Amino acid sequence: MAKINGLISPEEAKQLNDAFTERCELISKDITKRPDNRSSWYSLEDIKTYLQYAENQARELGYEMNGIRIYCGAYPTVDGEAGYSTSFIVPTAYMPDGKDGSNSDGSDIPDGDGLNLGQQGDPPGANYPQ
Repeated sequence: MAKINGLISPEEAKQLNDAFTERCELISKDITKRPDNRSSWYSLEDIKTYLQYAENQARELGYEMNGIRIYCGAYPTVDGEAGYSTSFIVPTAYMPDGKDGSNSDGSDIPDGDGLNLGQQGDPPGANYPQ
């Protein structure tokens, strides 16, 4: 099997999760006033289908998709209640003229559709591992 860049152990994942907990607790206490969402889950089928869709769309837009970027996001406040945190995925490609005028291997594809609406953690504030 080929080496996977960035592969981490469950222990390292727990360390990352634990380091994020303090930030998440501030959001929960000061903004959402309830435990906030800590994770998003996507089915393997949804991820595979999205990657195929995004690659095809990238080609239609004149790009060769070379990866994805995962953003943190939050749903808007509705009727005074802050929305849960979420994450969403967007396709990336090599851009010969990046935003700063340099070449970039992982620039977001302009007009490329992203993927959201994964299922939230259960319960939303659940830590790693679930």
